[in-house]
Amino acid sequence: MVTAKLGLIGGGVMGEALLSCLVQQQVYQPSEILVSDPQQQRRDFLAQEYGVGVTTDNRLVITSTTEALLLAVKPQIFDSVVSQLGDWHVGSQRKTLPVLISIMAGVPLQRLELAFPGQPAIRVMPNAPATIGAGMSAIAAGQNVEPEQKQLATRIFESVGQVVEVPESLMDAVTAVSGSGPGYVTIFIESLTDGGVCAGLPRAIAYQLALQTVLGTAVLLQESRMHPGQLKDKVTSPGGTTITGIAELESAGFRSAVIEAVLAAKERSEELGES
Repeated sequence: MVTAKLGLIGGGVMGEALLSCLVQQQVYQPSEILVSDPQQQRRDFLAQEYGVGVTTDNRLVITSTTEALLLAVKPQIFDSVVSQLGDWHVGSQRKTLPVLISIMAGVPLQRLELAFPGQPAIRVMPNAPATIGAGMSAIAAGQNVEPEQKQLATRIFESVGQVVEVPESLMDAVTAVSGSGPGYVTIFIESLTDGGVCAGLPRAIAYQLALQTVLGTAVLLQESRMHPGQLKDKVTSPGGTTITGIAELESAGFRSAVIEAVLAAKERSEELGES
């Protein structure tokens, strides 16, 4: 009989990011992981690159997993995945079920718990930087989750970055800030680059300056634990260039535009969750 501590349904970009970091950091050994994916090429790659077990059978992954079952599929195919499982849970003799961890955006815990009766479920919202181990993930635990299962989910996602716990009611807000946030940041970097070009810099140099400035500022804030307003005050001298630029940003409504973007993204996330 096939057994695995970690079962992964979906070997796409985010699934592979988790797989890579979990194996590299020895949270799980390759022999303890079973991954299902419909694409032969993808299965062959994951098996060769990470030494994990692979299959096309989602039901096999679920019934053979003992510790954590990770759903890393697109929310649009969730119902299809569930329908493939049939009545697998009926009459299950296992004393404890593995914790179900979903990274599907917009799929609430209630829907997960209905699809997997009696199974402890945790919803997680990671973001794009998780693919390079620099992510931000928020977790929300369902009603049947034990403390050690929550700790396990935290450990899994700490392998790809930082983790915070929030009530599920705040998941749409999380999506709007950290889930969509990389999109906002990329626009800022692109705009800062364009400003440099407008001021006479070659584009390659302007981009390098903009990218490293954003990265360096984020690291400085993180390591110094300084409030963003404090750092802003430290780099703005009376009548200087920085305060002049900030005044233009404020005049253009930069701060309120970012706030409104987050609120609009939250509203959209709520709409997608209801569809």
